[in-house]
Amino acid sequence: MFRAVFRLSATGARSLARSRACYSAPLASRCYSHGRVETDEEFDSRWVTYFSKPDIDAWELRKGMNTLIGYDLVPEAKILDSALRACRRLNDMASAVRILEAVKDKAGPHKDIYPYLLQELQPTLSELGISTPEELGIDKL
Repeated sequence: MFRAVFRLSATGARSLARSRACYSAPLASRCYSHGRVETDEEFDSRWVTYFSKPDIDAWELRKGMNTLIGYDLVPEAKILDSALRACRRLNDMASAVRILEAVKDKAGPHKDIYPYLLQELQPTLSELGISTPEELGIDKL
């Protein structure tokens, strides 16, 4: 038994010690995506349609927001407007405040994005009776 292990290890060591010829192939450029590229307007309308579904439930709302926040972008005000309206239809104010917190976090070091979005969403927030995290005082925790 030990002889077989020794023989296999010796063969493996010899094959590692052999030098192999190095072949270089020319680099080729590949196009991996043959699909259509979605425009910004199509992206926005897709998400507005998603959140505007009359039969959306709380799980779909959270799933959509998690997916949307996972993208490398800050959502447009019209997408957030439809998401906040979906929160109101579901009577889920905690999710509405969480959406605003996520957008503030997503804006990151760009301090002018979040106030702009609040300015754009102010009529919707007033209409739906949704308080911002700053109004609730939970931004300082």
